Amino acid sequence: MSDNGEGDDKTNGGTEKPDRSPRLAPPAWLLANLRPRPAPVPRAAVVRASVALAAPLAVGLATDRTDYGALVSMGALFAILGDTADAYRMRIFNIALPQLFGAVGVTIGTLVHGQGGWLAVVVLTLVALVSGMISSIGAVASVSGLLLLINAVVGAGLRLPDPWWLAPLLLSLGGLFVLALSLLAWPLRGREPERAAVARTYRALADLLEAAGRTPADSGTYDTKRQAVTDALNHAYDLVLARRAREHGRSAGLVRLLAQLNVVIPLVEATPAVHLTAGGRPLPAAVPAAVRELADAVATGRPGGPPPELPVPGTPAERAVDTALRHATAVVREAATGGTPTPTPTGSSTASATSTATSDTDDRLGRPDALRVRARRAARAVLFSAASWRYGLRLALCIGLAQALVSLVAVPRSYWVALTVTFILKPDYGSVFSRAVLRALGTVAGLVVAAAVLSATPRGWWDVVVMLVLAGIVPAVSAKGYAFQTAAITPVILLISDTLNHEGFDLVLPRFVDSMIGCAIALVAGYLLWPESWHTRVGTRLADAVDDTAEYVRSAFAPGADQPERVRQRRRIYRELSVVRTEFQRALTEPPPTGTRAMTWWPLVVAVERIVDATTAARVRIDHGARPPAPAEVAGVERQLRELAAAVRSSRTAVRARDRAQERARVRPDPHPHPYEAEANADTDAITEAANAHTHAETDERSPLAPLRHEVGAARAIVSTTWL
Repeated sequence: MSDNGEGDDKTNGGTEKPDRSPRLAPPAWLLANLRPRPAPVPRAAVVRASVALAAPLAVGLATDRTDYGALVSMGALFAILGDTADAYRMRIFNIALPQLFGAVGVTIGTLVHGQGGWLAVVVLTLVALVSGMISSIGAVASVSGLLLLINAVVGAGLRLPDPWWLAPLLLSLGGLFVLALSLLAWPLRGREPERAAVARTYRALADLLEAAGRTPADSGTYDTKRQAVTDALNHAYDLVLARRAREHGRSAGLVRLLAQLNVVIPLVEATPAVHLTAGGRPLPAAVPAAVRELADAVATGRPGGPPPELPVPGTPAERAVDTALRHATAVVREAATGGTPTPTPTGSSTASATSTATSDTDDRLGRPDALRVRARRAARAVLFSAASWRYGLRLALCIGLAQALVSLVAVPRSYWVALTVTFILKPDYGSVFSRAVLRALGTVAGLVVAAAVLSATPRGWWDVVVMLVLAGIVPAVSAKGYAFQTAAITPVILLISDTLNHEGFDLVLPRFVDSMIGCAIALVAGYLLWPESWHTRVGTRLADAVDDTAEYVRSAFAPGADQPERVRQRRRIYRELSVVRTEFQRALTEPPPTGTRAMTWWPLVVAVERIVDATTAARVRIDHGARPPAPAEVAGVERQLRELAAAVRSSRTAVRARDRAQERARVRPDPHPHPYEAEANADTDAITEAANAHTHAETDERSPLAPLRHEVGAARAIVSTTWL
C-alpha cells in the first residue's frame, strides 16, 4: 500500500483533519459568547410577560382597535426588558421612570414623522446625544435613555394613531400594566426580597467559612466563595438601604433587617484572619452550620431552636469568629422574636463596633446620600464628564447615519436600521463588537421563527395565542445571553409591527436587511472609528483600586482608627473590584488582541482582593490581642502598594508570561470556563502559590502584617517593570 501511496494518504488524511478543523471552527471568543449562561428561569416574569403582551392584543381584537392593542403590547415589551429589580419599591422606580422618558421619546418621534428628511435626522441625532449622555448616570438612567431613543425612533418611523398624545398614552399604559402585574404580591410579600437577600448573604458567608483555612491548593475555592459573599453583601445593602432611603421615619421591621445585615460584617472581617493563619486547618463544622441556622432564621422570621453549641476557640482569629458569631446570633434571634436589637457590649472591639453599627450609626456603613446631593452629582456626571460626552457623540453619530440612510437615501429602508443601532450601541450592556455580531446571529434565528409564524398562522385571535407563547420566552432566555434575547424579541416585535401595518410575511426579508445594515453601522461608526473601543479599561480601574487599598492599609492601622469608616472603605474597595471584574468579563467578549490583553490583568485582580483580605485579617488579629505593627512597617507596605499602582498605570508595565500548558490543571473548577479566563486563572494559581504557602506557614506569634507583606510581594511579582 505504501508503494502506491494509499497508506500515506490515509495517514496524512488522519493527521490533516485535526489541523484543518481548528481553522474552520468559529473563534473561541464567539463560541464563548454563544454558550448559554447558567441562569434559572424566572417563572413569575414569564407569566407576567405572557399576560402583559397577549392581553392588550385580545382587548384590541375584541374592541376592533388592534392598533391600540399593539401599541400597549409594545409598551409592555419595553417595560419587561427593564423589570429586573427584586424589591417591589425598586420595581416602581425601574419601570415607571423609564416609561416617562419613553413617553417623551415617542412624542418627539410622532411630531417629526413625515415632516421632511433632514428634520427627522437632526432631531433623532439630538435625542441620541441626550440618551447617550444620561446613560452614564446609572442602571436606571441607562434604561431610561434607551427607552427615550427607542420610542423616538419608533415614533418617527411608524404611522401611529392620531392625535399626537395617544401613542405616548398607550405605550405608557403597557408599561404601567407590567408594573401593576409585578406588584400584585406586594401586600403579601412586601419585605420578602430584602429578607431573602440578607438570608442569601448569610448562606454565602457559611460557604466562605467552610472554605476558610484549607490548604493552598484549595485557595481558588476560597477566592470564589469570597467573591460570592461580596456580591451577596452588595446586593443586600443595595436593596435594604434603597428601601430605607424611600421610607420616612424609622420602620421597626427595616431596622431589624438592617441590624441582621450589619452584624455580618465582623464575621466577614474575621474569616480572612482564619484563612491566613489556620495552616490548613479548617474551622469546626459547627461554625458554618450555625451561620446557616442564622440564614434560616432571617429567611423565616423565626428564631428556630436553641442557640448552637460552639467549640472553644484556640487562636485570636478563631476568637474573632466566635465573638462575631455569638453577637450575630443574639441580634438575629432578637430580631426574629420581634425585638429591636440594641448595642450589646461583648468585650471586643469588633463586637462593640458592630453593636454601634446596628443602632445609631448604621448609616455610616453606606446609607445613600440625600436626593438633592445625588441629583447634583448626576448632573455633574452628565454635563462635565468626558466619558458622558464621548458616548453621547458616539451614539449620535451612529443614529445620525442610520436615520440619514432611512430618511434621505432613495432606497426603501425602515426604522429598524436605527432601532438595531440603538440596541447594539450600549457599552454599559457589554462589548459593542460582540453585541453587533450576536445581534446579527440572534436576528437570523428570530426571523426564522417570525417567518414560520407569519406564514403559517392566520391573523386574528391566533395572534393572541402566539403572543402568549412568544412573550414568555423573552424573560426565560434573556439571562442566557444577548443572542438568545435578540432571537426571542425579534418575532415579538415583528408580530406587533404586522398588527400595526399589516404587511405579513413580506416584513421578514426587508427587516433582515435593515438589521444587517444597522449592525454594520454600529461596527464601523460605533466601534472601528473609536480606537478607545479596542482597549480594555481594566488596568486603569485596577490601579485606582490599588491606590484605595494603600489608603485602606494606612487608615486600618492608624492610631484611633474609625471602625465604621474602615468598614466603609473595605466595602468600597470590593465594589471597585467588582466593577473591575465586570469590565474584565466585558473585555473577554472582545476578539483578540483585546480579550487576550485583558486576560493578563486577572492574576493581579485576585492578588489585590487577597491584599484587602490580609489587611482586614491583620486588623482583626490586633483587635484580639496580637502585637500592633510598627508605623515603619505599615508605611513600607503602603509605599509598595503606591508603587504597584503607579506601575499598573505606567505604559512600561509588563505582565509575566507563564507556562500555561503546565498550569492549566490548576484552573479553579468551572463547568464552562471562558477560554481566556481559564488561562488567566491558571496564571493566578501559579503566581500566588508561593505566597500562599508562606502565608499559611505564619503563626500568631509573628507580626500580624507578615501575611499582608507576602500578598503584596505576590502582587508585585505579577507586575514587573524596569523600576519596580
